[in-house]
Amino acid sequence: VTMAASQIRVLAVSDSHLGFDHPVRPRVERRRRGPEFLANLERALAPALRGEVDLVVHGGDVFHRSRPPLPVVVAGMACFHRVAERGVPVFLVPGNHERSRLPAPLLQLHPLLHVFDVPRTFVTVVRGRRVALAGFPFARVVDGRAFDDRREATRWRDGSADLRLLCVHQAFRGARVGLHDYCFRRGRDVVDGMRVPGEFAAVICGHIHRHQLLERDLSGRRLPAPVVMPGSVERTSFQEQKEAKGYVMLDFRPDARGGRLERTRFVRLPARTMAVRRVGVEGVSPDELDQRLGDLLTTLPPDAVVRIEPLGVPMPETLPRLSAANLRRLAPRTMNVELPFRMPERSRAAR
Repeated sequence: VTMAASQIRVLAVSDSHLGFDHPVRPRVERRRRGPEFLANLERALAPALRGEVDLVVHGGDVFHRSRPPLPVVVAGMACFHRVAERGVPVFLVPGNHERSRLPAPLLQLHPLLHVFDVPRTFVTVVRGRRVALAGFPFARVVDGRAFDDRREATRWRDGSADLRLLCVHQAFRGARVGLHDYCFRRGRDVVDGMRVPGEFAAVICGHIHRHQLLERDLSGRRLPAPVVMPGSVERTSFQEQKEAKGYVMLDFRPDARGGRLERTRFVRLPARTMAVRRVGVEGVSPDELDQRLGDLLTTLPPDAVVRIEPLGVPMPETLPRLSAANLRRLAPRTMNVELPFRMPERSRAAR
């Protein structure tokens, strides 16, 4: 999509969760999902490396843990450094998985790499237009005045701007998640979008793993500023098994009132198939259970991420067939299989 000279294009990505299933010294040899998360972050940042965007905003949870392995941190920050080296400013919001602070601050040093380590506003110039990005790290309490205080602590009102963006990692009222379409309505950790000043052209928000664009509140009122949630770059739980994953390209029209959002485009990224399958184990012999598991796994894509849920109480001699090692033996090497199985009391007593 060609960008007009009067537009400012922002690439919004979020929740890359680098370090997810990515041990440095794995004790078990199996397919690890960690490299897929890094690969998808690299795919998401590719338009910036090609010079197709003016700014990059990562909405938080760059990493899956507050203390990820150093090689994971180095690889992740290298992605953003490559973008910054191409002259594209990068803005990072620390998320809840990072405990509101990005690791290894020395790796963040670059004049075009900006971190919302505290409530603050960064100002950059794009083709002569002032762009102000206000933001703060993840906060557990953001309802009512708590959100107002954090927003005002960014000092976003201190200067003029042709485009204003608010960058956060929070849950907003009206956002929906999960297989049952749970809707955030209220709570100390939920932001009311009506409290975002209309001078902001948009809110770029991480934390919610399903991509969505909130333009109205739950009563149908138009929000002062649209809330853009890119979603995560890959599926991190079976609650996300039906969700598309990707990043968002945002085209803004700067003006004296803080700009306006003209167009959004969601770009899908490759995501592993996730599936939950149930198998009856009551009164089943070990060999018969192996046969059932093998038949079940052959009906799924060979690179699927699968959860097996046993139905019934297995006999004690069948329990070894429900081990992780046996599931890996039955499944293709390209498949990830897990079994959230807790040994039943009856079987435990029989051992």
